[in-house]
Amino acid sequence: MRIFTEKPLKQYADSHPEARTAIQDWIRKVKEARWRTLADIKQTFNSVDYLGNQRYVFNIKGNDYRLIVVIQFRPQFVYIRFIGTHSEYDRIDCSII
Repeated sequence: MRIFTEKPLKQYADSHPEARTAIQDWIRKVKEARWRTLADIKQTFNSVDYLGNQRYVFNIKGNDYRLIVVIQFRPQFVYIRFIGTHSEYDRIDCSII
């Protein structure tokens, strides 16, 4: 898979060093993956959930952080939409995700 907008992940990891290793691990696994379906994603990340409209949520670092992405299977693209804690997620306007 190819990750677009990887910069927000790196910036978040810089400002939250306790999440850095987990974010780097997620990035590495995604870049190695060749997902075609939700079942393929679940083989890599069992806790992934489908939100609808091509959006998926990943729990990062033992559910301390939430990562929401758009996945387009045919071109093998992953777009980062949100990274943050559950409380940060609760405070944002979900229509932008």
